[in-house]
Amino acid sequence: MANSVVQMRRLLPQFAAAFSLFFPKTRLSYPMNVALFVPCYVDQFFPQVGVATLELLEKLGCAVTYPTEQTCCGQPMANAGYEHLASGCEMNVQRIFSSFEYVVTPSGSCTVHLREHLPAAHGSRIYEVCEFLTDVLRVKSLAASFPHRIGLHSSCHGLRGLRLASMSEQNEPAFSKPIQLLSLVDGLELVYPERPDECCGFGGTFCVTEEAVSVKMGQDRVDEHLANNVDYIVGSDMSCLMHLQGILRRRKSNTDVLHIAQVLNAYEPA
Repeated sequence: MANSVVQMRRLLPQFAAAFSLFFPKTRLSYPMNVALFVPCYVDQFFPQVGVATLELLEKLGCAVTYPTEQTCCGQPMANAGYEHLASGCEMNVQRIFSSFEYVVTPSGSCTVHLREHLPAAHGSRIYEVCEFLTDVLRVKSLAASFPHRIGLHSSCHGLRGLRLASMSEQNEPAFSKPIQLLSLVDGLELVYPERPDECCGFGGTFCVTEEAVSVKMGQDRVDEHLANNVDYIVGSDMSCLMHLQGILRRRKSNTDVLHIAQVLNAYEPA
C-alpha cells in the first residue's frame, strides 16, 4: 500500500481512545430515555463525535444510556457483498437495544443499514441524530454559538436513504433537516457548494477497491468547499468526513471537518 493512492492522496486518521472511556457510569434523570448507538469507526477514530451527541441529547432533555455490549452494526460486511456475515452484528444490535423506545446514532449510513436489515419493529426505533432532533424532539431553539464559516456536505445515505434533505434529481420543494438545525446556531455562516448533494466518493469499501475514482470524487468536493473559503466542512456522517479530512490533511489545508452534532453542541462566544 506504500505507493497506493490511499497513501499518496489521503492521510488516514489515527486511532483514538474509545468512546466508552468518556461515558460516566451514572447519568442524571431526564424525561425522555434514549439509547446511544456509537458506530465502530466513531468509537475508534472520532469519539469526540459520540461525546458531542451525548451532550447534545442531554441538553435537550434526554436521559442517555450507552449499552457497552454494542458492536459494529454489520454494514461493512453487507456492503462488501457478504450480507450473511452481517447477521450476527445485526442480531446483537437488536438484542441490546430492544428495550429502548428510541435509539439515536450520529450516522446516517448505519441507520439506513439497520432499518433495512432489522425487523420493522426494531429498525423503526433507530434514528439518525438530525432526524431525531427534527422529527421526534421537534427542536425549535438551541443554546449554541459557532462563529465560523462552514460548508455542508450531504452524505448519500442520509440524503437518499433517510430523506434528510431534498434531492436535486427530483422535482420537489426544497428542504433540509441539517440546515434547519444549523439555522438555530448563533454566529454561524453557512455557504453552499455549487453541487450540494454530490457524492464524496467514500462509499465504504469503494474507496479501497476503486481508490483512484474515490479520491478524485473527494478532491472535487474539497475543491468546491475550499473555493468558498470555509473554516469547516460539516456533515452528518463521519465516514464521508474522514475521507474528505484525509484529502485536506494531505494538502496541508487549514480547513477541517466537523460532525453536525459537534456544531449543534458548541458554544463559542462571537
